[in-house]
Amino acid sequence: MEIAGTGMTREAIFQRLAEFRRNDIKWQEGRTYGYIFDPGKATLEVGKAAYNEFLSENGLDFTVFPSLLRLERELAAFGARHLRGDDQVVGNFTSGGTESIILAVKAARDCYREKRPDITAPEMILPATAHAAFHKASRYLGVKAVTVSVDPKTFRADVEKVRAAINGRTIMIVGSAPSYAHGVVDPIADLAALAKENDLWMHTDACMGGFLLPYFRRLGEPVPDFDFSVPGVDSISVDLHKYAYTPKGASLILYRNKALRRHQIFACSGWIGYTIVNNALQSSKSGGPMAAAWAVINYVGDEGYLEIARKKLAAVKKIAEGIGRIDGLRLLTRPDMCLISFTSDEVNVFHIIDEMNQRGWYIQPSLSFDNSPAHIHLSVSASNVGWEDELLKNLAECVHIARTLPVGALTGLIKESLEGVDLSAISDKEIMEMMAAAGIKEGVLPSRMADINGVLDALPARVREKILTAFVNDMFSQP
Repeated sequence: MEIAGTGMTREAIFQRLAEFRRNDIKWQEGRTYGYIFDPGKATLEVGKAAYNEFLSENGLDFTVFPSLLRLERELAAFGARHLRGDDQVVGNFTSGGTESIILAVKAARDCYREKRPDITAPEMILPATAHAAFHKASRYLGVKAVTVSVDPKTFRADVEKVRAAINGRTIMIVGSAPSYAHGVVDPIADLAALAKENDLWMHTDACMGGFLLPYFRRLGEPVPDFDFSVPGVDSISVDLHKYAYTPKGASLILYRNKALRRHQIFACSGWIGYTIVNNALQSSKSGGPMAAAWAVINYVGDEGYLEIARKKLAAVKKIAEGIGRIDGLRLLTRPDMCLISFTSDEVNVFHIIDEMNQRGWYIQPSLSFDNSPAHIHLSVSASNVGWEDELLKNLAECVHIARTLPVGALTGLIKESLEGVDLSAISDKEIMEMMAAAGIKEGVLPSRMADINGVLDALPARVREKILTAFVNDMFSQP
């Protein structure tokens, strides 16, 4: 691409942009169960208007834009109250759950650099269901991720396995509320007690559930304690752009007090230029997402969110019960929230997903890892309410069709071609040749992904990562 010489007209620009979007997922239709959290037209318009109002304000220097300081303080105060914290709880607005999680790991690392300088190779203990963002933080920040298996029936963190993994280098324990994969809340109180007993940092990752679970509790659901009401919880990450339905990217990272949050802040005077003080990872950043989050939360209001939660809870129960009645399917576990995971011991789940995609649904494939089998994941959003009957009807039809489809031809071919190959040393060239054999050329995926997902599922996790890295590296080339 080269920049337009004389400039394009407004009409031409938006026509081109519309062309770019032609093959995007049609999330507005209510048949997408992942990635998008659609609040409905009226709420979306409020969010977009507030976003545009503050699009050009720069969060780099909050002394120049006191409006952004006010917005951030109010959002953090809301988060503190929502998660049952006292007036000592503090927090900051971030671009999303990944940034919030990286900041929490940084704060823990720097805290223990100060209080335990003898720990030169720090470690954090992660249940196998902890979000991938913790592994990203591990690689970025040099804190070793020690992964432990979860309970094979409930998929909740196994406290005794976490206890066994603690050693003299451990600085942090992580629990999820809920885990993304299975939608269940870890035993946060037990993990926090263990952390307190061993003088470790305890982080609750409530990116998925921190906003919604308090509403489920008010509706009578037996939501386990996971927030600042639990002694020993030091920090909590909670996304607003998920079940608070604010425009992306909007998340909060909260700390029990300022003494802990101090380790998050970055300040630099060691260069010839203005002194930099960042309360999060980004320096320059638009005030748009923050203003949009504040606007949407206040527009929907507490009673509005409670009503949304009531409808979603009913939808989740109906879908979960319906899946249990479809021959060949089984729930992996009963979810605590609106994340549903199910599998089949009789039918290739990747074929089921392909068939559902052909009917205009987006449901998410999840590969096997540790003691969790390959399965199908649904994130139920407000826009999905009302589609339960059609979803279940189509799902039953797709399971029936998937039974008749061949399983594993490409998987067998790829596995045969990899016989004797040192997978840890496989080259990008070999990976690209393997992708071409699978029908992936020039970064374009085939319309049916069952075979490709089957291949990935059959490979070790580290090899999957190498393949995906090579694929994405190739995909983002010059058009």
